[in-house]
Amino acid sequence: MSTPPNTDTGFSLPGPPNLARDLRARRSGAVPGLAYRAAAPADPEKAAEIDRRLEAWARGLDLFPAQWSGDFAEFQCGRAVVLQHPGALDLERLTAAGKFLLAENVVDSCYCEEDEGRGASRSILGGRLILAQSALDPYHGTPALEAEWLEGMQADGPLRSYYWAMKDYAALATPSQADRFVHDMARLHLGYLAEASWSQSRYAPQVWEYLVMRQFNNFRPCLSIVDTVDGYELPEALYARPEVQRVTALACNATTIVNDLYSFTKELASDPTHLNLPQVVAANDKRGLKAAYLKSVEIHNQVFEAFETESAPLAALSPLLERYVRGLADWVAGNHEWHSTNTDRYQLPNYW
Repeated sequence: MSTPPNTDTGFSLPGPPNLARDLRARRSGAVPGLAYRAAAPADPEKAAEIDRRLEAWARGLDLFPAQWSGDFAEFQCGRAVVLQHPGALDLERLTAAGKFLLAENVVDSCYCEEDEGRGASRSILGGRLILAQSALDPYHGTPALEAEWLEGMQADGPLRSYYWAMKDYAALATPSQADRFVHDMARLHLGYLAEASWSQSRYAPQVWEYLVMRQFNNFRPCLSIVDTVDGYELPEALYARPEVQRVTALACNATTIVNDLYSFTKELASDPTHLNLPQVVAANDKRGLKAAYLKSVEIHNQVFEAFETESAPLAALSPLLERYVRGLADWVAGNHEWHSTNTDRYQLPNYW
């Protein structure tokens, strides 16, 4: 028998943990009990060079004000992409990946995150995101209107970041790889809109509903470029196979739950109603945040183990698939390493 949809709009989340108490005991390291692969160490000189290039690019486009400098350094964008793409062909491709990572965070911060005080508003998010999508998927019309659109794409930092990051990526990628990325960004924007809608209506999602939203609002655009960054192409005929799509989705979903777990205290400190997996589990199971957090670790582990189990036979089918699956696994490992060691940005609750 199918379960009826959740129509209860009474939004009742447990609220933030006691940060004064919870942050004393555990400030860094991996989440206890979390399944993960060790990542290849990041070359600090390479990471510093990527950061130098990215900051020069961002400053040249005036993507964010001077007071964001601390945020940029704290984010460790260069280290992130070096960890996530150990097989990268060259610095140009790593820089292209970093530009997208930076641009996606500029858009998220300026358009989606109301609590950050940077002009975000859920009520106008849809209109902003459709214009942002056009920075990746250009408008085609009369010459005069195309000129107006092109001028409009330079109107603010988020639009400029998308437009120029896409230009630079398209110069390195095949047309098929660029089109793949454009569609994965549309998925991301759909996830942004779903999360904003639930927040605005104070809808309390079931766990499965929340995870459906996070399958769209996740890191998939970052993982969908692993072959471009490594200097080859997984052909569309292989990429579109259902089993390849499944392991891609499993990898993306595992990385997204990792983000929920490591950003848990950071998010709730700034917004006690912020949706994340432990909050949603707690609300649905009528349990405390500690029990919900530990159950969320178990959910991650099941998703991660499904990726590991199902990607192994897939990798054995062809050298290209083996290379692609390895790239996904490297990204998953690097993403975990970045979260678990970025102690300026993330701190764990005292749940163990």
